[in-house]
Amino acid sequence: MSALDVPFRLDRSRNATAQVFEHLRAQIVGLALKPGTVLARPALCEYFQLSQSPIREALLRLEEERLVDIYPQHQTRVRAIDLAAARQAHFFRLSVELEIAWVLAREPRPELGRQLLDLVARQRGCLAAGDLEQFTRIDMEFHKRMYDASELPDLWVLTRRRSGNLDRLRRLHLPLNGKAQSILQQHGRIARCIARGDAAGAQRAVRDHLSGTLQALDVLRERFPDMLLPPDYPPA
Repeated sequence: MSALDVPFRLDRSRNATAQVFEHLRAQIVGLALKPGTVLARPALCEYFQLSQSPIREALLRLEEERLVDIYPQHQTRVRAIDLAAARQAHFFRLSVELEIAWVLAREPRPELGRQLLDLVARQRGCLAAGDLEQFTRIDMEFHKRMYDASELPDLWVLTRRRSGNLDRLRRLHLPLNGKAQSILQQHGRIARCIARGDAAGAQRAVRDHLSGTLQALDVLRERFPDMLLPPDYPPA
């Protein structure tokens, strides 16, 4: 089954372009639509049961996030993982979440710590069941809970907009070398530090957690050479 065989139902109460964008972005970030996949507009119009206009606008938004390459009058293809974009997203996210960890853990927050540990327990169950897709969704929920607790929901949205290539890189890394197990351990450390009010410890745990994938770039490039842009690829 291809990614565009997955059932899609348009919500007529919401903007059509936004729904197309969200659906395609999720498929790209989750690697169901792999680098090099051609996104033919006629096929997309048929799949979404929409005209060319919302499809075109959604593809332009994906291009802005460096997730597709649009060749005018020719075709649109899913872009290989852009390491320059991933590094910038990592720098931005690390800067933000280090400050969030500091703010949240300046004093003990046992209830928030408990909520975060509950999410870790759910992730552990997903890993035991081999469900990496749900594991990833709960991973996002863990981090979103921290942004919400800091009363920074708009900053979460901004972070997500910048993170498409970084998320794809992390998704490649997830099944390898005990990465998922290390995520559980790091999430647990973050939660416990927040619970007991250990701000410095929370920051150390966040730094360890968010830096692992970029430290594994050589392994990922060797293992998935067709998934990553070459170093000499011209910038967008």
